[in-house]
Amino acid sequence: MSPKTLKAGAILIADAHCAPWRTSFIDFLLAIDSGFIATAQLILMGDVFDMLYGPIPRTYHYNTQGIDLLNRLSEKIQIIYLEGNHDFLLADLFPKIEVVRRQHQPLILEYEGKTVALSHGDKAMGIGYEIYTALIRSPLVLAVLRIIDTMGRGFIVSWLERMMKRKHHCRPINHFEALIEARLDELKIAGLDVLIEGHFHQNRFFESENLQYINLAAFACNERYFTVQSNHNMPLICESVFRKEPL
Repeated sequence: MSPKTLKAGAILIADAHCAPWRTSFIDFLLAIDSGFIATAQLILMGDVFDMLYGPIPRTYHYNTQGIDLLNRLSEKIQIIYLEGNHDFLLADLFPKIEVVRRQHQPLILEYEGKTVALSHGDKAMGIGYEIYTALIRSPLVLAVLRIIDTMGRGFIVSWLERMMKRKHHCRPINHFEALIEARLDELKIAGLDVLIEGHFHQNRFFESENLQYINLAAFACNERYFTVQSNHNMPLICESVFRKEPL
């Protein structure tokens, strides 16, 4: 099967961390829905919602507006949703959106003769992280947590909410390039021209041997999004800011 196509004019958004206390992503979706921002392909790079876990109903009850908007947009444009570590097991919530689970990332796309890989970015993070991420996606673990949370009148989700509100998403990572080089060695992805990730929130581009590595800025930090450009003499993606006023 040949790889899917990345479209010229596609919009990529990473790490919006949408929540009732952080709603700029909702405004962005409304801008697409109204036609103020035009695209035929919207690619969500994971952690789009701060807490959205498919088997835990309380996490999508307060994300209803974002879920409804994405489902409405999916009737008009192609949407690809790469699950992150804050939003996973989502296929049942988005029936007309291509939801790409962690184990199926990176997603390989073709664009103007280049092979482009898209991933949320939380792979090759060490054995401890692999155990953690397997547990939080385990149907058994989630079923138990759902029962406890329901019996406790939502205390687990409320505790997570308080933690998320205190989390600072916009810190620079020291020695980031060395961290990524080590991850690329472990990932052992061959035959790629470009790898685009979110997760780290760094807004950094660099060359690694024959691979161009792009780490997208977090929309939650500065409302930046990225548009795919159709021009061989230009960078693959162009950065834009949704709103000009300071956050």
